[in-house]
Amino acid sequence: MIRFAIAFVALFSYNVAFGQENYAVSAIPKTLLSRASAVIRNDELTIQVNGLDDVTRHRKTAVTILNSAGDDESQIVLFYDKNNQIKSLKGIIYNEFGLPSGKFGEKDFKDMSAVSDGTLYQDDRVKVFEPAQTTYPYTIVYEYEMKSKQSLFFPRWKPVTSTGVSIEKSSLRFICPLDFTLRHQEINYPGKPEESTGKDTRMFTWQVKDVQAIRSEPFSPDPERFMTSVKLAPESFAYRGLKGRFSNWTEYGKWMYENLLREREALPETTKLFINELVKDIPDPKARAKKIYTYMQDKTRYISVQIGIGGFQPYPAADVDRLSYGDCKGLVNYTRALLKAVNIESYYCIVNSGSFKKDVSTDFASINDGDHIILCLPFKNDTTWLECTNKRIPFGFLGDFTDDRLVLACTPDGGKLLRTPKFTYSDNRQTRKASFSLEENGNLKGSITTRFEGTQYDNHDILEEEPFKEQVKHLAKLYSIPNFDIHSLEFKKEKDVKPVTIENINFSSREYASLSNGRMYLSMNVLNKENHTIPDIRNRTNLVYINRGFLDEDEYIFEIPAKLKAEHIPGNTVIEKPFGKYSAVISIKGNVITYHRTLQFNEGTYPKEQYSDLAKFYQDIVEADNSRLVLKL
Repeated sequence: MIRFAIAFVALFSYNVAFGQENYAVSAIPKTLLSRASAVIRNDELTIQVNGLDDVTRHRKTAVTILNSAGDDESQIVLFYDKNNQIKSLKGIIYNEFGLPSGKFGEKDFKDMSAVSDGTLYQDDRVKVFEPAQTTYPYTIVYEYEMKSKQSLFFPRWKPVTSTGVSIEKSSLRFICPLDFTLRHQEINYPGKPEESTGKDTRMFTWQVKDVQAIRSEPFSPDPERFMTSVKLAPESFAYRGLKGRFSNWTEYGKWMYENLLREREALPETTKLFINELVKDIPDPKARAKKIYTYMQDKTRYISVQIGIGGFQPYPAADVDRLSYGDCKGLVNYTRALLKAVNIESYYCIVNSGSFKKDVSTDFASINDGDHIILCLPFKNDTTWLECTNKRIPFGFLGDFTDDRLVLACTPDGGKLLRTPKFTYSDNRQTRKASFSLEENGNLKGSITTRFEGTQYDNHDILEEEPFKEQVKHLAKLYSIPNFDIHSLEFKKEKDVKPVTIENINFSSREYASLSNGRMYLSMNVLNKENHTIPDIRNRTNLVYINRGFLDEDEYIFEIPAKLKAEHIPGNTVIEKPFGKYSAVISIKGNVITYHRTLQFNEGTYPKEQYSDLAKFYQDIVEADNSRLVLKL
């Protein structure tokens, strides 16, 4: 009992140090509990620029976790390095009634190197805290201060970063000297920031209150389209010994080229002589570039090396040439240097990567925009794009990692916004033809040939270097054929202008068709069956967004024993909507059954009222794909 009293007094004293806020769950307005798994009670972020190389960031956050779905909101993640130091860090946890139940400090955080897979070395570190709470609801309150020796980039303010989180209060204050020019852009923010001026400083304030949780809705656009955020960027800055200024993409690209790229493209004379000898008999510039790109792929491997300003500046081309490794920045810069050695122009391009397409902002230049580097070769009437980190990717092909989005090209004349190639639904094609032989006992055997094109080209790339046993395991899960026994498997690559992967399989399947009471039940869709529906959400708020279109075509020919006769044939299904088409057609001629299926999705943004049609579209596809033909023995 005495121990408990001492602990409670200690926690009470700690609570007083944090203030007298009421963190009882009962104090949360009822309107903020709807659809919420967490409620941000108060979040105060203050950024203060004392000088170009002296910036402090202070944050105090209180968030109530209502159930396990909100656990991510309780996680505290702080990145730091030699130029961004954590000066103070503390927190306290409250129970449902707003009473303190535990406290934590910097010693309770996991401290680890902030390295990703394939990283050789970088000097970033991260501290992580995840409360070990199993009883809900609870509230976590934490406060930290960080000091930074740079003013090149500031964190983007996002009051809410995910669905299912509501807000009581959240604010951002930015304090800076009178002669410091802050550029800012509000997205989905009502009005403008409050501005006030003191004797030596200016302060900008943004705040939101009583924001209800947003429901998670499938096929929604980029959250930036409907969530509140504020972008911040300086006009003049300092970063690790470098100073500069920019207010638009033209100036930013110029600064990047002059300060981070130009001095990094030098190559040893022996390498330049070798590259010129390599392509001396190739007159066409694009063919010369392809030869050099293949050489780079064969010579190098991807490893991230980010020391000092390395997060933004590429490793010198001469070092990549000597070491034969680099990250995306280093490998792009190296390829650019090799091409320059034979007088082929190319651009170092900053892009937002990932299968979900996201443009570089058209009207707000910031070093925070973009997370990957690719290379552009501006041949006349034949612009070519290169992904330099993948040893298997064909020349001139980007795939869904960087397709169809605005990127920033850093050139001697400044930054230029360019768009990477777009794939239409018919480009992203998967075409499959299969011949099957069905036996009276329900066993099935046959051969399958599948062509993957466009952004589906690399669907099975991960398998190609795996041993046969692992390939079989993966395909057995992918195709979901019962008792799937693969006898032979072959991948072929056609690395042309429009590359194609061809997959050939010979297989058998025991008891593929089920037998009962003198009948055989045969599933017609052997390989490309849709088994997932999407929820039919009423009162949807977001537009319907299909990120990328595609076209799947399957044709299966079944040869059945002569004694089997069709007793029930599923009706043909044809569905056509603005966002896609589906058809499944069965025909029988003698002892040959032909099944032809097509599924087409059309990229685009559609009215929210069409979501119910999309949900029904999925449901109808699932039903059609799982239909069975009944044969009588």
